[in-house]
Amino acid sequence: MAAVTRVFLVRHGATQLTAEGRFSGAVGVDLSDEGRWQAAQLGERLRGEAVTAAYASPLSRAVETARIIGAACNAPMEMRDGLREISHGHWEGLTRGEVEARFAEEYAAWEEDPFTFAPDGGESGVAVLARALPALREIVMTNLGSRILVVSHKATIRLLLSSLLGIDARGYRDRLDQSPACLNVLDFKGPVRARLMLFNDISHYRDQPRRPEANLSTWWDADPH
Repeated sequence: MAAVTRVFLVRHGATQLTAEGRFSGAVGVDLSDEGRWQAAQLGERLRGEAVTAAYASPLSRAVETARIIGAACNAPMEMRDGLREISHGHWEGLTRGEVEARFAEEYAAWEEDPFTFAPDGGESGVAVLARALPALREIVMTNLGSRILVVSHKATIRLLLSSLLGIDARGYRDRLDQSPACLNVLDFKGPVRARLMLFNDISHYRDQPRRPEANLSTWWDADPH
């Protein structure tokens, strides 16, 4: 029987743009003090989990999160470009309200189908999966039977989970949330057969989960008439 590979799949800690609710997919924003504290709390949680390697998106907020957690686990860190966040093109740095006001048609199309639609200069969910899924597969194949840390981003993680679990990825923004510095646990039996053991858990720094409604797509609540 093949040994199980356990992946601790983590969203990076909070940033100032996270607090302001701004699109920051391709923007290289650093962790806030809160985000560093969140990552440190998760590092303490994973300290005894025998993590042997850490991988991160090359964006600074993910790299710093992985370094903080990796230091607690004594796990060396490597970057993988495929794990970076979805690019929102000319929406980057704007709030949701600003995008709705300035790019109303684009925003409506993205809300309806964020998997195949991309704003001008940005990426679709399809494009993200085309790079992120092979990156995760390579990481798993390189570390078969081990426990590994993978630090990525909100949209990228939600798209990966949708694909691995057979969820319709067109609804990834409606159905899945990811809090800052949250922990997801995936067990892999081989490179593609995955079982979700834990989802969006932040008990290392908060007693109660955050309310997801404000963090999901507004399309779900729109009046169809």
